Amino acid sequence: MKKVYSVEEYIETNPHYEEELRLLRDIINTTELEETVKWSMPTYCLNGKNVLGIGAFKQHFCLWFHQGVFLKDEHNLLINAQENKTKALRQMRFETKADINKTAVLTYVKEAIENQRLGKEIKPTRKVKDVVIPEELKTALQSNTTLDTSFNALTPGKQREYCEYISEAKREATKISRLEKITPMIIQGIGLHDKYKNC
Repeated sequence: MKKVYSVEEYIETNPHYEEELRLLRDIINTTELEETVKWSMPTYCLNGKNVLGIGAFKQHFCLWFHQGVFLKDEHNLLINAQENKTKALRQMRFETKADINKTAVLTYVKEAIENQRLGKEIKPTRKVKDVVIPEELKTALQSNTTLDTSFNALTPGKQREYCEYISEAKREATKISRLEKITPMIIQGIGLHDKYKNC
């Protein structure tokens, strides 16, 4: 998808639904929501929090409600575009301009604003992998308090990178040489891949 810097630019890059997108935009802009562009799509926020967005595709155009799961959906207009994957996001889909019921759209938008004001949201959860310390590193940590303190000061992600680096080695000699290589890096508080992350 081409990077878009303004809502106007987004609408112009979707000429097949230009009139329809402008209509949705006009409805939304009667509210207090702040219009912006995120992920190259028009997004509408309340106090910096995403409330909804508009989008155009080949066969339809839509409204995305970021916390749509909390909407009453009295008119049965919302769908979960990715069943069993998406928890909060709900989509209101249209194929033609005639499908847009202005009153219903505005009701849903106002309810979404109120829900945001009330703090109703499902926050995305990330699965955090446990840090499994290999025996070689465990022994080194027990015998070197500076190394132990430095290792514990690292973020779980950096700890995991070091542990996996040692564990992935097949031979014991390789594990030991890797441990010797990373010991000064851990003491300096440097992550295994930091030099690549700053490029």
